[in-house]
Amino acid sequence: MKCPINCNVDLQPTIRHKIKVNYCQSCEGMWLEHDELQELEDEVFDFGDRWKGTLVFSSAATTHKCPECTALLQRFRYRFYDLEMEFCPNRHGYWLDHDEDTRVLELMKREEADLQRKLLAEDKWTATLRHMRSPSFFSKLRDLFHK
Repeated sequence: MKCPINCNVDLQPTIRHKIKVNYCQSCEGMWLEHDELQELEDEVFDFGDRWKGTLVFSSAATTHKCPECTALLQRFRYRFYDLEMEFCPNRHGYWLDHDEDTRVLELMKREEADLQRKLLAEDKWTATLRHMRSPSFFSKLRDLFHK
């Protein structure tokens, strides 16, 4: 497999963040097969795929070719963050530029922390509503207005 970024270098299998990827020693980019991006995200995100958000909102063709099928790669903003990467429209995989795998991990860590905060706030709000609906709360409220 050759680097799609015109390096004309063979991609080398390597391990990055516990995931086996095909790495370009020239531009330091990497090819992740289709499921490997999800595996990378799952290293730090424990809430499941439905909470990650949409991966690709919109995309545009590039001049780079998929190292597996030579289809033109599509550039997109990763989960609507300010991180751009490319994917094969035939679902072969994703091209990440130098150290973008680390950036994916950072974004997923932040997303998980934000989600934990949101879920905690929802739990507290639910408990507050439950308390407000309790008979003791209504009797206290009634007593307050009947004095």
